Amino acid sequence: MTQSRPVRSTSSSGGKRTSPATFYRQVVAELRKVVWPTQQQLITYFVVVLVFVLVIMTIVSLLDVAFGRLVFKVFG
Repeated sequence: MTQSRPVRSTSSSGGKRTSPATFYRQVVAELRKVVWPTQQQLITYFVVVLVFVLVIMTIVSLLDVAFGRLVFKVFG
């Protein structure tokens, strides 16, 4: 696998910057390297994240209710 060096132009401030065309070519090249998930993997990941969020939401809600009741007993 050959790897090309990015072409850089110097800006007026002395820093190095890539041209927009070079940046775009590099983005496209990197996106071609991405291994995209299959539809089944995507559905599986979605379900896992959804279940995780629901579990965490339930835990936080229960803690909120418990601490709310505790505060009302202490200060109410």
